[in-house]
Amino acid sequence: MRKQTEEFIRKQALFEPGSQILAAVSGGADSVCLLYLLCQIREEWDLELRGFHIHHGLRGQEADRDERFTAELCNRLDIPYGFRHVDVKALVQETGLSWEEGARNLRYQVLEEEAVKWEIQSKKTVKIAVAHHGDDNAETILHNLFRGSGLKGLGGILPVRGRIVRPLLTAGRKEILNYLEKEGVSYCQDSTNQWEGYTRNRLRHNIIPLICSQVNERGPEHILQAAKRISQADEYLEKQAALWLKQYGAAEQKAEGKSGRTGAEKKALAKEPVIIQTYVIRQMIRELAGSGKDITSIHVEAVRELLEKQPGKQTDLPYGLMARGTYDYLWIEQKGKEELGTDKIFEDEEGEKEKARHLRPKAEFQTFSYKKGMEIPQNRYTKWFDYDTIKGTLSVRTRQTGDYFILPGGGRKTIKSYFIDEKIPASQRDGIYLLADGSHILWIIGKRISEGCKVTARTKTILQVHISGGNEDGR
Repeated sequence: MRKQTEEFIRKQALFEPGSQILAAVSGGADSVCLLYLLCQIREEWDLELRGFHIHHGLRGQEADRDERFTAELCNRLDIPYGFRHVDVKALVQETGLSWEEGARNLRYQVLEEEAVKWEIQSKKTVKIAVAHHGDDNAETILHNLFRGSGLKGLGGILPVRGRIVRPLLTAGRKEILNYLEKEGVSYCQDSTNQWEGYTRNRLRHNIIPLICSQVNERGPEHILQAAKRISQADEYLEKQAALWLKQYGAAEQKAEGKSGRTGAEKKALAKEPVIIQTYVIRQMIRELAGSGKDITSIHVEAVRELLEKQPGKQTDLPYGLMARGTYDYLWIEQKGKEELGTDKIFEDEEGEKEKARHLRPKAEFQTFSYKKGMEIPQNRYTKWFDYDTIKGTLSVRTRQTGDYFILPGGGRKTIKSYFIDEKIPASQRDGIYLLADGSHILWIIGKRISEGCKVTARTKTILQVHISGGNEDGR
C-alpha cells in the first residue's frame, strides 16, 4: 500500500520532498488510512504534517466522538492538530444547496483558509491532502454519467486540483480496510454513509455491487480505465479547440471600461464535427465569463444552433453574456445596456431611488422543456422554477407589505417574519432583492426559493433565472 501510494505521488507530482501537508481527517477509515500513510513516509520525504478536522454540526454526539477521536489520533502520531466547527444547516437554508454540497463547499473553504494561514506563517507552499480513493472515483464517474455530464465530468476525480491532492486514488475501499486491519489501526464509522437518501450511498451500496455481481466483478476497475481515456480525449479536444480559435477566432475590445467580445468564423465552424463546435463554444464562453461552472449543454446547444439561423438571431447566457450571429461571425459578448436595462427585463418599480436602480440585479430568463433526470443547478444565483406555477408578470424588486413565500407542506411565511427569524438587520432589509409574482415571492435572491414554484416530477416547463450584478447577498 505504501509503495503504491508513493509511486502515485511521484507519477502525478502531488507534492515534493520537504513539502508542508495539511491532511483533512474526518476520523473515518479513508482519512485515517491517508494520515497513517503520510506518517509512514514523513521522515523519508521530509514532510511537515498537520491534521485538520471539520465538525459539520450535523450528527450530534457521533460527530463529537469523531472530533475527539481525531484529536487523540493526531496526538498519538505526534502531528499538530486543528479543528473548526461549521454550520452546514444555516448554509443550506440560506443558499438552497443540498446537504452534501453545502458540507463539501464549507469543508473546502475552511481547508483553503487554514492552508493560506499556514503559508503566511511559514512562507512555504501548503498542499491539502484529502482521502478520495478509487471507489469514490468510480461512484463520481457514474454519478456524472447519470446526470448528463460532458467528457470532463466523465474523466473522474482529478489527482490534483489547485492545492488539493488525492494520494489514495489508486487504492480501493477493500485495500484501505485491509491495510488498516494489518496495521491494527482503528477508525470511526459515519452512520450517514448508510443513509440511502444520498445519491452516492445508493451508488455505493446498490448500483456498484449489482454491476460487480451481475455484469463484471471488475466493473469499477474498468470504469476507471474508461475515465482515464475519456480524460485524455477531453484534454485533446480542449487543445484542438484552442488551436482552432487561434486560426479562426476573433477578439474585439469595446470602448474603454467595457468588456470585449470573442468570435468565431461561422462558415469555418459549421464545417467542423459537432464535438469540436461544442468545445470551441465552451472555450469562447469561458474566455469571456472567466468560468464555465454554470454553462450547461443546453446553453452550448442554443449557441450552436445560431450557426444555422439567420444573421441577427441571439440567445442569452449566464454571467450577463449573450451569443449573437452575424453574416460572418458567431459572437459571444457582454450584454449592452440596452439588453440589460431593467425596463426591458422586469417591471419598473415606481418611486425607487435612482441609486437603487443602478444597483438592481440583472435577471436573465430562459425556458425549456423539463426531462426526467435533469440535474437541477445548485448555484446560488441560478435557479430553476416550475414555469406553469407562475400566475402573473415577474418583477425583481425589494420588499412590500404582504409579501410571502410558501413553506414545505403548503403553509405561508411573510418576508418580514423571514428577515426577523434570519436576524437580518433592519438597515439591510430594503436592500435585499426579491423575484416576485405579485405578492408571492418566488426567490429571496441569494438565499431561498418558495416551495410553491419548485421543480417537481410533474413539471413540464422550466423557467431558468440567472441573476448578475447588484451587491452581494442579493442586494
